[in-house]
Amino acid sequence: MEDLDDVMVERRRLIALAYRLLGTLEEAEDAVQETYLRWYRLTEDERAAVANPQGWLTRVASRVCLDVLKSARVRREQYVGPWLPEPVPSDLLALPGRRSAAGAPHELADPADRVTLDDTISSALMVVLDAMTPAERVAFVLHDVFELPFADIATVVGRTPAAVRQLATSARRKVSAQRQELAPTPEHDAVVRAFGAAATGGDLGALAVLLDPAVALRSDGGGVVSAARNPVFGPDKVARFMLGVLAKRPTWRLAERPTGDGLGLVYAEGASVHGVINLRVAGGRITDVWIVVNPAKLAAWRA
Repeated sequence: MEDLDDVMVERRRLIALAYRLLGTLEEAEDAVQETYLRWYRLTEDERAAVANPQGWLTRVASRVCLDVLKSARVRREQYVGPWLPEPVPSDLLALPGRRSAAGAPHELADPADRVTLDDTISSALMVVLDAMTPAERVAFVLHDVFELPFADIATVVGRTPAAVRQLATSARRKVSAQRQELAPTPEHDAVVRAFGAAATGGDLGALAVLLDPAVALRSDGGGVVSAARNPVFGPDKVARFMLGVLAKRPTWRLAERPTGDGLGLVYAEGASVHGVINLRVAGGRITDVWIVVNPAKLAAWRA
């Protein structure tokens, strides 16, 4: 790369990569900043010797993220209440004109070795990614989303290409299983609209009937704002929780917003957004309610 612009043009793609690996924009920004610091710590001769700067930046950012993921369990144990991935607007980190790390349009040798993914980011996907081992998550994201070959990923995770393929295959099964269970977008959006209308209208019965018998609600306030410290289970308790939030905050309203999951809801007060609600719909009913009210995870909705 000949100048700063050539390097910085990769920043948006690296943020998109790091977010998918780490689950928050703040951690993604920090990881990318560290990646650039390592690039500029190289001597001029060392940078000139890098044949593929884009690939170098991708590998280094991935290693930085892998180190963060390995320490995440300890940090999560200190987190107040449930930890949820940061929700982002549907098009914020999309990857138009997806390109390989070599910088050119790329077709994998075996397309069957990838899950068919669009470029949006759903809470349902991020929750599945968050349950994976660090190496599994890195292998899946780098191969199935960013189209890196297994040999390159092996240098990131410190395993053989064959082992990386197995990691990606295991992760792919988990992602495919959750995608197969999800309702089609029109059905998802219809259920979300009904959910929003029932909650706004204070209709406990109408709200409860939309919820799966095993529904779980998780609310992430990060210890900064009021939120449920533990998951809430069951239609009656989840419905009452939803109505209770709006009853305590009469100036808030539920507004629809597009998300990677399909239609989502936000707690809005004028132009301010105080929370984002994403719903998992399967079998015609809501199985999971994810509410993020931690202000640190709402920056993208306040821009």
